[in-house]
Amino acid sequence: MTSQPLKIGFIGLGIMGAPMAVHLINAGHQLFVYTLGKMPEAIASSSATQCISARGVAERADIIIVMVPDTPDVEAALFSEKGIAAGLTAGKVVVDMSSISPIATKTFAQKINALGCDYLDAPVSGGEVGAKNATLSIMVGGPEATFERIKPLFELMGKNITLVGGNGDGQTAKVANQIIVALNIEAVAEALLFAAKAGADPARVRLALMGGFASSKILEVHGDRMVKRTFDPGFRIELHQKDLNLALSSARALGVALPNTAMAQELFNSCVAHGGKAWDHSAMVKALEKMSNFEIGQKVD
Repeated sequence: MTSQPLKIGFIGLGIMGAPMAVHLINAGHQLFVYTLGKMPEAIASSSATQCISARGVAERADIIIVMVPDTPDVEAALFSEKGIAAGLTAGKVVVDMSSISPIATKTFAQKINALGCDYLDAPVSGGEVGAKNATLSIMVGGPEATFERIKPLFELMGKNITLVGGNGDGQTAKVANQIIVALNIEAVAEALLFAAKAGADPARVRLALMGGFASSKILEVHGDRMVKRTFDPGFRIELHQKDLNLALSSARALGVALPNTAMAQELFNSCVAHGGKAWDHSAMVKALEKMSNFEIGQKVD
């Protein structure tokens, strides 16, 4: 229990949001929650107060956290008729931990600031495992004083917590993160597919590579998924597609070339075309396997 429990709102209780909210509850904070989907049992059976709208959450809480899938979802949570903005009073803090457009984020922040409230964009990386284990990386954009005020809450949900800069900069860092993750998944997939088709045991190749310069979290976690064919989502392909769309649209606006990001997106598009929008993003390997007419784990003729 904390010595000074806070009144915290949490909107969006999906794969990521639910365990994040549980950490705040377990720390002794008073939570007011709202979600469009089914209320998770861990939240329903807790001390959290369920509200009938985002506005109701904002009216009751001093700090309101948003964790929803995409830019339009955040906009609706904030500014719809029964949204957060309708329930705010001066001095409250809105923290968007979703992964959305950096450009839209700056506009959202300005609108919330105009109501006398502070705004942080604080997208996360680490997936479902990181959310459950409170080991998320949290990339924050916003005023330093507000960041310092909210940081103890971030520390209940993550380990690597960085104030990147002003509003929008947290989202920019997350887009950069998703570029790196996608390209690493593609590299690991190519390497293990190559090894398997060459007749080597991909599981043993992965172990060998884990001890060298090619070692990475992606090789460790997603390489294992590729070998074991376990593609139940920790992070769905359709969500990574959304993040890469943000990267590519922002790159066009900035005049920046991201050729390999575009290629990774096309591989995700191929997976979706084969019914894989809800596969874990490590299943990008399936697109490469279809192109090669060979699956990791398949015996070489």
